[in-house]
Amino acid sequence: MSPAIESPVADPVEAFASALTPKVAVSYLRVSTRDQARRGGGDDEGFSIPAQRDANRRKAASMGAMIIKEFVDRGASARSANRPELQRMLEYLEDHDVDYVIVHKIDRLARNRADDVEIMKSLESSDVRLVSTTESIDQTPSGILLHGIMSSIAEFYSRNLAAEVAKGMSQKVRSGGTVGRAPLGYRNHRTVDPEGREMRTVIVDVERGPLVREAFTLYASGDWTVASLTDHLAGRGLTTAPSPRLPSKPVTEGHLHKILINPYYKGLTKYQGVHYPGRHEALVDEITWQRVQDVLATHLNGERTRKHPHFLKSTVYCGQCGERLMVQNSKSKTGTVYPYFYCTGRHAKRTKCTQRSVLIFEVEKKIEDHYRRIQLDPTLRAGIEALVREEFQLAQSRMEAVRADLKREKDKFERQREKLMEAHYAGAIPVDLLGREQERISRSLREIETRMAATSTEFETIERNLGRALDLAGDCGAAYEQAPDHIKRMFNQAFFEKIFVIQIDEGLADVRVDAQLREPFDVLLGPELRTASRAITPVPGTKEPAGTTANGLPSTTSRTPLQVQGLSNALMVEVRGFEPLTS
Repeated sequence: MSPAIESPVADPVEAFASALTPKVAVSYLRVSTRDQARRGGGDDEGFSIPAQRDANRRKAASMGAMIIKEFVDRGASARSANRPELQRMLEYLEDHDVDYVIVHKIDRLARNRADDVEIMKSLESSDVRLVSTTESIDQTPSGILLHGIMSSIAEFYSRNLAAEVAKGMSQKVRSGGTVGRAPLGYRNHRTVDPEGREMRTVIVDVERGPLVREAFTLYASGDWTVASLTDHLAGRGLTTAPSPRLPSKPVTEGHLHKILINPYYKGLTKYQGVHYPGRHEALVDEITWQRVQDVLATHLNGERTRKHPHFLKSTVYCGQCGERLMVQNSKSKTGTVYPYFYCTGRHAKRTKCTQRSVLIFEVEKKIEDHYRRIQLDPTLRAGIEALVREEFQLAQSRMEAVRADLKREKDKFERQREKLMEAHYAGAIPVDLLGREQERISRSLREIETRMAATSTEFETIERNLGRALDLAGDCGAAYEQAPDHIKRMFNQAFFEKIFVIQIDEGLADVRVDAQLREPFDVLLGPELRTASRAITPVPGTKEPAGTTANGLPSTTSRTPLQVQGLSNALMVEVRGFEPLTS
């Protein structure tokens, strides 16, 4: 009898022990927003997280697995894999023996196919299987196919939801609504109409609104700095609005500065760089808001509140070395205080400057004299205005042609978008191609909108501001002499880049000033226009028009002021007028 052949069956004891060993799993839970995590469930859980937890536990029990670790991302979007608990889970899987990762749905793990692929690679490298409680995901070909389909659907849902939200927000601001949380001084208000529909509006905060209005009124006077106004408002009780997470606290300088430059307080809402008229109540009128911006603009040169403030600081410079001049008060033996300007380059020994301190009173008088010397002659002012207005008409016609071209280009891309959606509905293009083409068209339309906004120059406003600048230049001497100090500061920053104070000799009172003009005053008040004006202005007592020779032939010096400069665009005043640029 031949010996029995040994059976290849594994050891029954080992197989039985392996069957009794439970499988190990971890559970991953996620909600997209903090509001979902808190809504109604208490303990920072809401309703969604406990529902996902119970479903994952039931799924683990049906598979004979035991959940040993749970990872929860509260208020984290799945459009990115950069989530703290997800990354902790992937690190945990590398260091521990785990059989399953259980999720409620695939979109809880990722709503981006690229992230889904990376996460699956990480799970496979750790020999871990992904399990969905609501979807039949496994390692079979049909399960892998279903996984890919569900991942694409999740990405499409995310992109489409983002587009719909952006469209809804855009429509909301167009109708005057407010997107997001109302700024300080206002409150988001929810009401329910008789039909049971929720109405969301913005109302003035009765506690903080009057203090914000007072902040604009006080700062517009020019007598306050942001720092001093912040301390004043803190003493009056202005605090930030409390939230479920953060208590209220006094406003800071940075917060107050953001308030002062926010156009929301004058009735405008801003969305994607565009301002829309809002339905909310304005806390400040347009004139006061603009005055605040003008006062803020006077502080753009890096000027800080110092011990000895003066309206010429940040404007006057040493005529010998070019360094900034600062204020110094010297007291005589009799107790009389004499304010001086001293050169910071000489004081700090950065330069070899030898210019001594000069009396501030003398510098002020020299600057007033300089304004009277540079102001425009009425005849020259009228000629310049007529020529520039003619140039404006030509520029406006050119701008309208450019806008027409941009409008045709915009219509072309909008037709492409319509055809793209028709092809998608007909099943002619896949979802991924649809997404790429939509992004390309949207990017092109945004660029066109930006270019159209750049061409929407308000020529009437420009002409009006040019007239104001010419009026100001025509009587700038008297206007400057009668203006208060904070307006004189604005005058100097509007007219001049720098004012150089030059000491003629050792005498403290013997000084002169030389100023570097800003645009457009460097053209309006420049020597070329004055020379041209004399060439084209009729000479009193003669019958020959200026610009002709004695025999009646055209003179070679007969050129208009604009021709002297080459292009009249140099004379154009920006929409902001002659004030310095604001932040």
